[in-house]
Amino acid sequence: MSRVSLEGRVAVVTGAARGVGELLARKLSARGVKVALVGLEPDALKQVSARLHSESDHWHADVTDHEAMAEAAAQVKERFGRIDVVVANAGVATGGPFVESDPESWRRVIEVNLIGSAVTARAFLPALLESRGYLLQIASLAAITPAPMMSAYCASKSGVEAYAHSLRGEVGHRGVKVGVGYLSWTDTDMVRGADQEDVMRELRQRLPWPANKTYPLGPAVDRLVEGIERRSAHVYGQWWLRGMQGVRGYLPALIGTVGQREMRRFGDRLDGVRVGLVGAGGAADEQRRSDSATVRD
Repeated sequence: MSRVSLEGRVAVVTGAARGVGELLARKLSARGVKVALVGLEPDALKQVSARLHSESDHWHADVTDHEAMAEAAAQVKERFGRIDVVVANAGVATGGPFVESDPESWRRVIEVNLIGSAVTARAFLPALLESRGYLLQIASLAAITPAPMMSAYCASKSGVEAYAHSLRGEVGHRGVKVGVGYLSWTDTDMVRGADQEDVMRELRQRLPWPANKTYPLGPAVDRLVEGIERRSAHVYGQWWLRGMQGVRGYLPALIGTVGQREMRRFGDRLDGVRVGLVGAGGAADEQRRSDSATVRD
């Protein structure tokens, strides 16, 4: 598939304060893309925007807030005149046994990763329809294979993958392409936050190669940029993820069997696993909700 030049195009990146979103914004900017950054941390977004090579701006918005995202979309359109690419990247995670999980944190993973992605598309699709643009939905290896101790994250990423595939069929005839980006364990604050839990880290290390590695961020984001340039239906941050598609039908039964064995192995250590959102992004989300609750009170 041939690449298209991104020079002068306008891209929106959610969850752009750090990690995948920040580096993606930088790499798009280096290609001459005008970048609109959207996220919960205005100070961090401002710093990212100041470091970009091209014209850029930032918007403080919760991706689960319909009104805030609609307003951001309108302001981005007014600021740049058009929108050509939207990357729905914002995401949070929590881990640990489902039966002991914090209900609010579990629900929040679904809200941000799945509902927030749909809210993002709903807000920006009118502009993408005008430009016949491209929406890249960031999913995960967790969309391809289930995993014990990650029920909320796997549910959210499986859901967002299915939603994006459905959306592709709806808007393709109107010129809008929809892609799904898959990432394995990649060196971000979210993964490092999860690794702070000994059990979660050791469970991941016991996965079969190549799923047991943490991969550098740069090459994964380079692949995402290439996918945007090609308007690809599927983008794989690590080379081997493409091969997982062919065997995914066998994975639930396999994980169900192996997972039982691993849970027995770690059973006496599971009570101490943290139940909140992980990483700096998770902390920012929890702080935002705490501030909102204080204002309501």
